[in-house]
Amino acid sequence: MTSEGQNNKEKLDENTTGTFHFDRDLAINLKEIKRAFGHSSDLVVREFTIDNDLSLRTAAIYMRGLVDEKSVNEFVLESIKVEASGAGEVNRENVFDFIKTHAISVGEVKVLQDWDKLILSILSGHTAILVDGSSKIITGSTQGGETRQVSEPSAQLVIRGPKESFTESIGTNAALIRRRIKSPNLWVETMQIGSTTHTDVALMYIDGIVDKKVLREAKKRVKRIDIDGILESGYIEQLIQDQPYSPFPTIYNTERPDAVVGNLLEGRVAILVDGTPFVLVIPALFIQFFQSPADYYQNFFIGSFLRLLRLATYILALLTPALYIALTTFHPQMIPTRLLISLAAQNEGVPFPLFVEVMLMEITFEILREAGVRMPRAVGQAVSIVGGLVLGQAAVQAGIVSAATVIVVALTGIASFAFPSYNIGVPARLLRFLMMILAGSFGLYGVAMALFILVAHLSSLRSFGIPYLSPFAPFVWSDIKDTLVRKPIWSLILRPRLINQQNIKRQEKGQKPAPLDKSEK
Repeated sequence: MTSEGQNNKEKLDENTTGTFHFDRDLAINLKEIKRAFGHSSDLVVREFTIDNDLSLRTAAIYMRGLVDEKSVNEFVLESIKVEASGAGEVNRENVFDFIKTHAISVGEVKVLQDWDKLILSILSGHTAILVDGSSKIITGSTQGGETRQVSEPSAQLVIRGPKESFTESIGTNAALIRRRIKSPNLWVETMQIGSTTHTDVALMYIDGIVDKKVLREAKKRVKRIDIDGILESGYIEQLIQDQPYSPFPTIYNTERPDAVVGNLLEGRVAILVDGTPFVLVIPALFIQFFQSPADYYQNFFIGSFLRLLRLATYILALLTPALYIALTTFHPQMIPTRLLISLAAQNEGVPFPLFVEVMLMEITFEILREAGVRMPRAVGQAVSIVGGLVLGQAAVQAGIVSAATVIVVALTGIASFAFPSYNIGVPARLLRFLMMILAGSFGLYGVAMALFILVAHLSSLRSFGIPYLSPFAPFVWSDIKDTLVRKPIWSLILRPRLINQQNIKRQEKGQKPAPLDKSEK
């Protein structure tokens, strides 16, 4: 070791907390890298010698579990084939250029001189090669390791349509989208967020179709995030949404690539986060959460019927218990006489007021639902179904609740599962209790007051500047054709106007199917 290297080593031992600069001595660089990683057991350091006249001592460093071992071996083997190539002019000055030129087995090769970039590169699954006598370090893209394969969606299932879902790999997710949009105008901008996790976050959009204002606002909100770690796309969603105190989601999330592609074609922006299979889509509208990709894969009559059915079930999930309490307690004259007599007979031996009955059963149902999610998959569904039946039947026989109350609560619970998006069902579950309290206190007047406040709140929401209730408020007639009902595909000529302002034409006119004329047969 030279005297200069010895002095640098002594300084390193004295002060190991300062910023380290690459040394020409391989031993010092290796020692500092090991120290930076706390001598972690999953940090692999492979030292070898390039067999030529110079006998260059080199080392390969990577993190076990984050790399593809095959790619690492090929990268390292290409790096030590200097002599075999017949390149006698290889020396310490041009060895990096040689390695970079011949390391074709990996996707990307870089020469680094920045310490922080080296650490982040190793933690990102790259392999670093150090050469004794050089202050530069070369890295190769060797990411790999164990990842989940593309599988069927777990939540957003469809009868007809693609069966692929996103995975926890941002590269795989971007590829699933690019496979469906084979256009150079599909642009991706990647950044790293999180001072500790350095999570890859990508904004994906179609240039020429995306709304420039929405895109600029999305970039602004994402880039201003300053947090130590991003573990899931839900972090990003909560940090960039317009109304953080609203129970209604203003950012759409999905695990289906076809759903993201459909939104990109309308001019929206997709946000992909590494480590999660859920992709965010902005801006989001209220009616969007009731639409499913399967609506476009079958006859428009069926798609329209299913959309109306989902909206009806949302109203049932939100209002059924409150209306039952209000009508039975405060407005019995609005109930048919025979039904009222039947309800009165059922409630005759029940010791609790009707409000307490419904509230007790709703809380019990929520407990069963949460327990079914947390239990092992093999028994979770059985426990939730059997538990609901047993508890409901036992409660009726014990005289704690009436049979009508069990029916109302069961209908409400079933209706809350009919939405394509899980996020839109959560506000209905929360607001249902508020509706029940107001109905138990003021009857139908309380329900009407709650609905008035709810509509006013929804009207005030924005999603990246786009009104949440559009195209109903503000009313845009040309966009109504793909909201409550879906018109035929051949009639959807224009994209939504409020979302896309510059390229609104989706397809040409005159594509309505028609039988051939006799002259054409």
